[in-house]
Amino acid sequence: MSNLEQYVSPPTEVPAAELISVMDSSERANVDIQIVTAKRYPRNLKRSIENAIVMATLDVETADKMGYALNRGGKPITGPSVHLAKLIVAQYGNMRIDARVIAINEREVVSRGMAWDLESNNAYAVEVRRSIIGKNGRFSDDMITVTGNAANAIALRNAVFAVIPGAIVDKVYRAAQQTITGDLSDENKLIQSREKAIKYFNEQYGITEEEVIKLCGKYTKAQICASEIALLRGMMQALRDGDTTVEDLMSPIRNSKEAKSSKLTEMASRAAAKGAKKTTAKPVEESEDAAKETVDTETGEVKTTDSGEPMQAPNPQI
Repeated sequence: MSNLEQYVSPPTEVPAAELISVMDSSERANVDIQIVTAKRYPRNLKRSIENAIVMATLDVETADKMGYALNRGGKPITGPSVHLAKLIVAQYGNMRIDARVIAINEREVVSRGMAWDLESNNAYAVEVRRSIIGKNGRFSDDMITVTGNAANAIALRNAVFAVIPGAIVDKVYRAAQQTITGDLSDENKLIQSREKAIKYFNEQYGITEEEVIKLCGKYTKAQICASEIALLRGMMQALRDGDTTVEDLMSPIRNSKEAKSSKLTEMASRAAAKGAKKTTAKPVEESEDAAKETVDTETGEVKTTDSGEPMQAPNPQI
């Protein structure tokens, strides 16, 4: 499968009046009630942040989901995930969010994510485009649905983080990352987590140990420490959520000049080993039944016999 191309439009501020204008009367009335409620019961910012941190750091498994990691141009890109976006929205309160596929054409899926702070009347919309073309042509209907869901998640995440202040997002995200790395302060836990991560990538996605080391930007397995474990966990989460694919993740590594040179060397070594196993044909040994040459001592004539027995000299009297 070829690399999926991802196009993300920058967040666009949308006037609240424009959002209301496309709603039907019943939905508009519902939004009006939500706005009135938000004004009457404004959020407690401090409590919202504290609650979000408590939820994001509930355990290591939850903290893992709060971030993602991608490989772009051979360099890891990390950030808060859609799971963190939903968690913050739930604790932030007085928000309306939505994401849906708005178009499917021959080559791509287009998704639109929207986040609306009802209290401040601040709204943003983001469009995300994901390719539905692979090496075997257009995706199947099921794969198009999966791609659309991934596009929805990305669009929703970007829209939410365009509305909620970055200072709040960063604080909760850092707390989640500290939960992950803090659990690896013990050397034995670090080694176990390292081996577990390498095994997971190999069994689930066919990524070798050497490739995992390169994903971390390291040269040996021993150099993979707590921060790299957090990076690998972010990549795992990105693969699970559909933010990226194995092809996208590994393309900078597997298509590098070093990787291609290594493949050629490996192919040459295999060919040489295969050739060495071939044995040359052994000379045919003469069997006991093979024809043998005999010399007549009286006449000096060379004669052969199929039985291997010496031929009798001809009777000179005949």
